[in-house]
Amino acid sequence: MRHAVVTGGGTGIGLAVARRLRADGDEVTIVGRRRDVLEGASGGAFRVEVADLREPDEVQALVDRLGVVDVLVLNAGGTATRHDDGIAGAAAMWLDDFRLNVLTTVLLAEALLPRMSRPGGRIVAMSSVAALRGAGSYGAAKAAVSAWVTGTAAAVAKDGITVNAVAPGFVPETEFWAGRLTDELVAGRLAGIPAGRPGTVEEVAEAVAYLTSPRAGWTTGQVLAVHGGSVLARL
Repeated sequence: MRHAVVTGGGTGIGLAVARRLRADGDEVTIVGRRRDVLEGASGGAFRVEVADLREPDEVQALVDRLGVVDVLVLNAGGTATRHDDGIAGAAAMWLDDFRLNVLTTVLLAEALLPRMSRPGGRIVAMSSVAALRGAGSYGAAKAAVSAWVTGTAAAVAKDGITVNAVAPGFVPETEFWAGRLTDELVAGRLAGIPAGRPGTVEEVAEAVAYLTSPRAGWTTGQVLAVHGGSVLARL
């Protein structure tokens, strides 16, 4: 049985991924900042670990508790709020988005890499369609995640570890959109999706399940877009 770790695993895409991997027979640990949310989501099905992945000390303590990891899904992230119109406000928002999305990905992955299964380890990070078409500090942070994926994939390929990312589009059933959905926003998002509908957390989880599967050993350094055609590939 493989040991899979899913960050941001208490809600939305992370929880869907945890359930999908558990259905495949993996032992799953979900990680987040809110114990009550994690335990409510787990219902006894998952191991629960609490940590703020922006903080190096908390990351190291978590790694010491996790043991050997076969599958690592780096889903923790979020979007920062700008509190000041001045340049100080811009700096704070960009730093917050970097910490929320890049540090929560890179710190845990770098700390866990020595403990990943070799060969056969699987790492999947969560990027976003925002990284593909630009969306301010959040898009830039997710683009940094994608860039980290390609560099890390090259460094560990010889060990039989794959490193990929999934870039979801508009998936409204997540905390990312909580309190922000309006009829106008939804209509605007759907207008840019050739498939004509939003995505689901289960569809994103299915992409993650493929990239973490034993059958995906020759797929590495890739960003798999799951967004209904919002950004069409060019050859």
